[in-house]
Parts: sequence; structure tokens; C-alpha cells
Amino acid sequence: MTIFCSHCHRPLQAEMSCLPTRAKQAPSTSRPFRSTKSASKARRDQINAELQALRSLLPISAQEKERLSYLHTMALVCLRLRGAQLFPPGLAPPAGPALGTELLSLLPGFLLVLSADSKLVFISENVAQVLGLSVVELLAQGDTVFDILDGQVGDDVHKKLLLAQEEPGREVTFVSEMRTSKTFRLQHGGNRVVAVCGRFVALRWPPSPSSTAFLALCTPVVQSPTDGEAASQDDIFQSMHLLDMTFIDVMESVTYHLGYHREELVGQSWYSLLHPEDADLAAAQHRAVALGSGAGPAAGTTVLRVLRKDRTWTWLRVWARRDSGCITCTCRCLREEEAAHLRARQPRAA
Repeated sequence: MTIFCSHCHRPLQAEMSCLPTRAKQAPSTSRPFRSTKSASKARRDQINAELQALRSLLPISAQEKERLSYLHTMALVCLRLRGAQLFPPGLAPPAGPALGTELLSLLPGFLLVLSADSKLVFISENVAQVLGLSVVELLAQGDTVFDILDGQVGDDVHKKLLLAQEEPGREVTFVSEMRTSKTFRLQHGGNRVVAVCGRFVALRWPPSPSSTAFLALCTPVVQSPTDGEAASQDDIFQSMHLLDMTFIDVMESVTYHLGYHREELVGQSWYSLLHPEDADLAAAQHRAVALGSGAGPAAGTTVLRVLRKDRTWTWLRVWARRDSGCITCTCRCLREEEAAHLRARQPRAA
């Protein structure tokens, strides 16, 4: 059967020129672009060259650059870019002395700077002394402060940062475990508990999120009086007691911490300084130490409130041990946030 064209009524086999121009166009024979091995290699080489160029601009030693992976390189580059955005070279004040190793070693912790959206902007090099991780290794965990903290406190930390951002200059503190190296966890039995104390500061006027930074000092919460950090901290004092917890001696630095002179405490009972709600907890510690097996390492640790001379309460973490016929207490002053964190993890008195 012959098929006729609807335009000219002539057989299709006899004439095709009557079809519309678009109908006569042959389908395109060109193939979509497909990646080849040579093209993929060229792209990889280009990416590698770009990463090498970025790595060469980082202000670290050549030896450190050689050890950087691509992930670490990009993490450091992002950190430097965020820092350059907050502290533009043209608007920065005249440069003062750099934070050298000796100066950083005098700090009780490491310095931390966050952007308004909680991104990491600066971490001082002495972070390795606290967490066992270098700046590069810490950045591999993520680029926000929540990536290096225990996830269980994320909501609380977020609320504290929002509060500080709404009231620039207001100091906030939060306590959390921070990620540490595997060696540190094996040596200390877990991650490091750190108290982060800081405030938001407007770096330029008028203030805006892009010109506001959270400046903080991250101080490790001492787990025992034998910690290396404890020996150099000024917030620790010692006292000696009879077995009934009567003061027989106390360090002169107690005046700085509690306001009392040594002579005012000698002969007084330890219980006369305790908060009534903490008396049972202190008594449980007292019994455990007094009935313990003589001298040795710390036999009891607890967190208590004691009365200062100005009639205010302050938190102390008390390590107690029995030395022959007396009891020695090593006391460390705590922030309220530190005390809350430690109290939540200590056993209740029977």
C-alpha cells in the first residue's frame, strides 16, 4: 500500500522534499562528552598542583608541610581564610610580639578563637600539651567547635554561645570533654575535660557577624593533685588536719582563696566551713580516709562548697589522704560550671 504525503498528496517514496525543514534534519550523531583516562589524569594533576600551591603558602615549616595530607591542607587553608576575614591585614593594629612557645607555656591552657557561626578561626600551638593533638590533627576532626567537643553537651554549648553573642562582652563558661589522641586516652583513661571561658568581642565598628569573634581560654579540669598542670597552678592550696578534721596547719595562700589568715583557721573544725547540704558528702569522704590503710595515694575525692570570710560560698575540689596521725587535703578552687560537671559524675554519699 502506497503512503501519500499529507502536504502534496504525492507518494512518499517518490518525493521527500515536501517535508518541513525540521523533519528533514538528520538526528545528531555527536556523542555526549565522556571522561577518558587521560582527561581524568589531567584533572588530578591540576588539583594536585593547586593543593601544592596552597600548601606552599601556609606559614609552617617545610617539614610540617611534607606531612600534610590533602584533608589537612584544606583544613589549614580554611582556618587561615577565616582568620584573614576576621583580622584583615589592612585593618589590624600594629603587630605586637608573637605568641612564642615560652609565653604559651605560661598559660594554664590553650587559646581558642571562634567566628560568629562557631567555626574554628585560631587554636594556639600549645593545644598539644593539653589534648595530645596538634592543631592540624585537631582540625581533621572538623571545622566547628562542636566537632571537637563531646556531642552530649552540644545543645548547652550552643545556648551559651548564643547568650554571649546577644550580649557582647559577657563572659560565659562551659565544661566538656574534648577529643584527644589515642595515646592520651590510653594513658589517662578517656578524653580531657576542659573548661572553656570566653566572650564575644567586636573587632570592628559597627559590629556585625563577620567582624565578631569569640575569644576564649580553654583550661583543663585537673583530675588529680598529681597532674603535671596542678603543680604550676595558683588555684591550689593544702591543709593538714587531725583525724577529727581540726585544722593544724594550712598554706598561707589560703588567704587569697578563702580570705582567712592561717592563724584564724588553726584549731577550727573543717566542718565549720562547709555548706550544710554538703556535710554528708564531706563526712563520707572523712570516714573513707580516716578508716583507710594509712599513708598512700589519694583515698578520697569530692566537690564541696566552703564559706569564705566575706560570707560567700566557693566551690572546692578536695583530694584527701591519711598520713599517719593526720589527714592532708589538697584543695583546688572551681568555677561553678566545673563544679556542676564534676558533681554530676561523683557518687552520692550513702
